[in-house]
Amino acid sequence: MKPTLILGIETSCDETAVALVDNTKHIRAHALASQQQTHAPYGGVVPEVAARAHLEVLKDLTHQALHHAKADWPDITAIAATCGPGLIGGVMVGAMFGKAMAAAQHKPFIAINHLAAHALSPRLVADIAFPYLLLLVSGGHTQLVVVRGANHFSCLGTTRDDAAGECFDKSAKLLGLPYPGGPQLEKLADAGDATRFALPRPMVGQAGADFSFAGLKTAVRLVIEGKNFGAEDAPHLAASVQETIAHVLAERTENALSMAGKVEALVVAGGVAANGAVRQRLQAVAEKNRLPFVAPPLWLCTDNGAMIAHAGLERLAENPTINDQSIACRPRWPLEEMGG
Repeated sequence: MKPTLILGIETSCDETAVALVDNTKHIRAHALASQQQTHAPYGGVVPEVAARAHLEVLKDLTHQALHHAKADWPDITAIAATCGPGLIGGVMVGAMFGKAMAAAQHKPFIAINHLAAHALSPRLVADIAFPYLLLLVSGGHTQLVVVRGANHFSCLGTTRDDAAGECFDKSAKLLGLPYPGGPQLEKLADAGDATRFALPRPMVGQAGADFSFAGLKTAVRLVIEGKNFGAEDAPHLAASVQETIAHVLAERTENALSMAGKVEALVVAGGVAANGAVRQRLQAVAEKNRLPFVAPPLWLCTDNGAMIAHAGLERLAENPTINDQSIACRPRWPLEEMGG
């Protein structure tokens, strides 16, 4: 029998990625173009610049991926692309390219929710059964979700304002660290004392599993603007920020476990899942609740094409006749709108 081979396209922010993944969950190829240097002078992603950059490299990346996988269009079963949420210009570039290629090659097109791709990504590298509790934590999203299937999610908690990743990045920017700030803050925190600054821990101790990080971000700004703050204090503040965010994420996750019912594992995904302190805290929560803890490899935590192709595989397995050519791109696409 001919193997299933999905081509996945990711263009939701500042990474352009194309990957080929087969039904054995083998990543046959992954081609990626980063825009970090392009956006670094602006201190963040400029949506219009990002969209143009995706357009410039997408065709070549697709050819690279096919060449690396030693595959051609007849070998492709379906084409999957991010259709939201994300920066709408970039999302449209990838989705329209994917739809056009699918139509030209007479292949099904599979619309992928970017958050769902992150949510399912641990199943690409680990044998995890549904349902599991997921902490999805990135620059734009902080959510606790019970993942019941490739298209079935129950949201238990979300951020009421800023995401944890945004708090990491904005705190790093306030400290004068280069873009992207989150990883830079983690490096600086290694040399700091996390007990030096007492920062607020928003929502901790409250019922439910929602988050709030806007107040923490403000507190960091006030500390830096204080007359007694000097350059020598920067590592200690970075460590305090990291410890505070990790503590909040762990405490809210433990609340969510008490709300979730029976789950098979505790899983973390999204860009902030690459943070070592966050992983360590969540590992402790999983052990306390006698659950396996699964965190994807660091490269799979950030935006990539393999998770899009894999999500396409999962959706195709649930619905073999799927074809999403008529689905429109969306800047916002909450997981809970995909089913409960």
